[in-house]
Order: sequence, then C-alpha cells, then structure tokens
Amino acid sequence: MTILEAAAALRAGTVSSKELTQQCLAAIDKNNTRYNAFLTVTGDFALAQAAQADIELASGTDRGPLHGIPIALKDVFSTKGIRTTCGSLLYKDHVPDFDCAVAEKLYAAGAVMVGKAHQHEMAYGVTSNNPHFGPVRNPWNVDCVPGGSSGGSGAAVTAGMAFMAMGSDTGGSIRIPASFCNTVGLKPTHGRVSRYGVLPLDFTLDHMGPMTRSVRDAAVCLNALAGRDPRDETSSYAPVEDFLPPAQVSLQGVRIGIPEAGYYDRLEPAVLAATRHTIQTAAALGARVTPVETPSLFDLNTIGRVILLSEASAFFERYTDRKHLVGDDVRTLWDQGLLLSATDYINAQRLRRQYCEAFRRVFDSVDVLITPCAPATAKRIGDTTVTIDGVAEDFRLATTRFVRGINVLGFPAISIPCGFDGERMPIGAQLIAKPFAERQLLEVAAALEDASSFHRELPPGL
Repeated sequence: MTILEAAAALRAGTVSSKELTQQCLAAIDKNNTRYNAFLTVTGDFALAQAAQADIELASGTDRGPLHGIPIALKDVFSTKGIRTTCGSLLYKDHVPDFDCAVAEKLYAAGAVMVGKAHQHEMAYGVTSNNPHFGPVRNPWNVDCVPGGSSGGSGAAVTAGMAFMAMGSDTGGSIRIPASFCNTVGLKPTHGRVSRYGVLPLDFTLDHMGPMTRSVRDAAVCLNALAGRDPRDETSSYAPVEDFLPPAQVSLQGVRIGIPEAGYYDRLEPAVLAATRHTIQTAAALGARVTPVETPSLFDLNTIGRVILLSEASAFFERYTDRKHLVGDDVRTLWDQGLLLSATDYINAQRLRRQYCEAFRRVFDSVDVLITPCAPATAKRIGDTTVTIDGVAEDFRLATTRFVRGINVLGFPAISIPCGFDGERMPIGAQLIAKPFAERQLLEVAAALEDASSFHRELPPGL
C-alpha cells in the first residue's frame, strides 16, 4: 500500500492510523532482527501520535495526505527526547533536546514516527555495513548490502516497516539504497529541504529527501518538507509549489536527454538493458529522446571527492580526541581528507561553479536527463570491489559514479525502480532536472512508473 492509498483508506474509514502503525510495528518486530533496518523503535511514541491522528481525522481536522501515516527517520535527524546515534559510537547515547526541521514539518503534517533507521556510520559510506551496530541487510538478499548511507531507510520501506523513510544524500546516499532496494528515492534541489538539526557530513553537498514506495508518495512528502528555513543558511527562497503529479501524465513533447559523457560506459548488462528499456518507454509515451553532450563525468566526480573529503574532515576535526571510536573505513576517509591542501579545495570549488553553469546550459535543450543510478546491482556484505566488463573497481567509487556529481551540481534527481538482474536484485534509473524543477522531474518519473509495475514488486517472503 502506498501513502496515497493508505490516506484514502483512512478517510474512507476502512483503516485507522492506529492499525497502520500497529502493522508497521509488527513488521519491525518480525523482521528487524533479520534486516537490522532500525537502531531505535519508538512504539509507544508512534501509537500516541496515531491515536491523536485518529481523533483529529474523526473530528474533521485533516492535515493532508501524511496525516496518520507511519514514517521513519534516518538516525542523523535530531529528534527531541529520542536517541539519535548517527550510527556511531561518538553519538551512541546522544538524546537531542530539540527536533530537526524535517521532524517538525512531518509532525505538523500529522505523520507518525515509528523509529530511527540504521545507516552507514556518520552517513559516510555506500554500504551501511556498520562496524558498531552491525550491517543493514538488503530485503531482496540478506547477504547483500542495501546501499548507503541511508540503507536502513531503504530496507525499512521495502520491508513494509514504514510508508516513507527520510534519507540524507551527500554523494548518492538516497538514490543508491533506493536503487538497490527497489524504492523511489528523491534528492531535491540543494536548499529545497532544510538541513537544520541534521548531523552534517558535508557543508555544501548534503541534501535531505524521502524514500517511498511510489513517485507520487515522494511528491506528497516533498509538499510537506519543502520551504525556506532561516535556521539553515543554505535554505532557498525559491517558491514552493504543489509537486504532486496528476493521475494522468503525458510525456508528449517532453525533451529527454541521454548524456554521452561516460554515463553509459562499463555497466552490468542487466543495468544497461533496464535503463535502455526506461528510455524506450519514455519514447513510446511521446517524449523526444536525444543524445546530449555534458561535461566530463570523471572531472565532476573528482571535484565532488575533493570537496567531500575536505569538508567532512573539517567537520570531524572536533572529534580528534575520540578518533579511536570511529570505524576503520570512516577513519580512513577522514585521514585522506587531511592530506588535501587548501589550494585543492579552493580549485575544486572554482571548477564546481564552472560545471554548474555548463550543466545549466544542457537544460536549455532538454527537460530531464536519464542515466543509470548505479553501474551494478547490490553486492555481498563485505565486498570492497566490483568487477564490470573485466575491470575491478573500488565498490564505493563505482557505486557513486553516476550520482556523486549531481550533489556537486545541487540539481534535483530521483531514482525509480526499472528492473531486476538475473538474481532478482533491483535496478534503478536516475532522472535529473534543472534546479527547482522538481515538479517536472516528478511528472516524468510518475509517467514512467505508471507504465510499469516494478515498484510493486516485493522481496521473497514479504
């Protein structure tokens, strides 16, 4: 059941928020030991919120489609009186005394918070293989990673533990687990959703967004989340519109660009076939599909890595006296960032501005770009390399190859389910639009979703 389907059932009186919440809590109780998707479960808190939602809906108070809907937050989102660990021993006993902006907005919309989702330590990785709290496991194959860093959010939505789970995305950390877990993952334009009260990983690359069971569910969430927040210095003044696509979306005349600068090189065959099928579907629906030239993918990723390593290490400097508490993989990245010079960082930021302008010009001739989300499907927990076309690559670098650069640009992007490989592991397609064009991005994604049933597929046993 999607958020919109559950919202309709709530208003028809065929289900209550309490019942929806109990169903999600039962799914957590049954499967969290298996998937390790939650670090903290807030059963009593959620049931109290659900009871209030039922009272309000019965009395005619309607806060919108999220009213009474069970959701989860990645454990980087501060929640008043509820443990927020960031997946790290640095924060294992941390209980904030305030709610982040995202929690405030979701609570104001009537959402019911069932718990805090597991993640890669400090949101700094692509596997969610956490050395302190154990790995999150992919519901499609528990021996495989769900992607990271928002792996618990992806697993929770896939396994029916929540209707939506918030993620953070610095180099693909919403879109990668969405692709690996067969959910929708939306990374809005930088500044569209407030970062206030969220543990930062990178001061200029972090984005906040929802992971859901459908594109329209993601739009409903963005309606609740978007807007200016003066507490976040990067928050945008861009006006907020209704992002929900209509029931019927036409792609007639929509300009779809297929970038040629490395986005279709060295892919697993199933990923290439599924992405091509998505492009063919867009053309069959009336879109004008054309190849486009974009700036170098390699250069854009290099810029992103320099910025992330530098800014993350600057943030981590406050923990120098507790560095021994951090896992090996995150500590290695921390140390790598310390090796970069101020000149490296400044040059990366200068190049970033040039690439942003170059990519804006691409959207003079197209409305949306379509690329693979990741070049390969989810691999086994503990794997550090992936071999594609006979070339062995670092798993982290390969997995972020098509998504990291979009954080550098700050453009909105979404991953939608588009198929499966021979092992029935999910594949996601990435759609990208110009800044603050989320409405058109979501409409194109919804049209493609309407033409398929991939998002309705469930893992074995669920």
